[in-house]
Amino acid sequence: MLLSKLYEFAAKFRKMADEFDGTTRRSLELTDIIDDYTGFIMNPRNQEIWEEKIGPLDSREVMRLTAELREVSAKCVSIMEKYRALHFLNGSEERNEYFANIESGIEREFGSFEVGSESRVVMVGAGAFPMTPMLISRRTNAEVLGIDIDEEAVILSNKVLSKLGNHLPVRLLTGSVIQYETELKQATHIIFSSTVAEKYNLLDLMYPLTGQQVVVAMRYGDRLKSLFNYPMKAVDETKWKLAEQIQCPDQVFDVALYRKAQPAI
Repeated sequence: MLLSKLYEFAAKFRKMADEFDGTTRRSLELTDIIDDYTGFIMNPRNQEIWEEKIGPLDSREVMRLTAELREVSAKCVSIMEKYRALHFLNGSEERNEYFANIESGIEREFGSFEVGSESRVVMVGAGAFPMTPMLISRRTNAEVLGIDIDEEAVILSNKVLSKLGNHLPVRLLTGSVIQYETELKQATHIIFSSTVAEKYNLLDLMYPLTGQQVVVAMRYGDRLKSLFNYPMKAVDETKWKLAEQIQCPDQVFDVALYRKAQPAI
């Protein structure tokens, strides 16, 4: 039953991703699918079934289905962010359960490593509607740089920021985070979106580009949540140390906080 439902979600996500045409004509349909998927992932009973019956199977079918769902749901989240930006720019912003779920946990994202007005934050995978950069900046007055490899998403996010009046200390740029060496060196806090597939590779590459005191918040999802997020991975402990894990049972992702390993004396 649970696997058949997951195949159904995968087919719906593929269809929505393949048929996206840059307009908002199917935004309500996609919102309903993602809200249903969010509810499915967060359902305690589904989590129990996954833990007891499906996760331990480690079969090719389950691994293939998990990888596909992770990829196509991430594409559809990106599309939904574009829908939200387009609606906002047209004066009819939509809200849904997925966005509400994400926004509810931003304040606790860094755990004991708080963001303040003197902080410099970099968000990797900011998307077309930069809610995390805007909320952090609005609540703390910290400087925030949002980066995304999707040029269309960055164009839309800058239009959203412009419509809000550009009063927030937020910049939104296109490209790989690795190319922004000056910003990485100055960063006090870095956030990786849970839908960035290469986040652990990027973490390794940014080690020589960041300051010793930087804190990295890695959004991730394991177990059933891994169907909606890229999972946690082991890191090179000569470079990075896991400083804190924030389990978020009421959110679609959890957060791992990393600090640089202390250099050997």
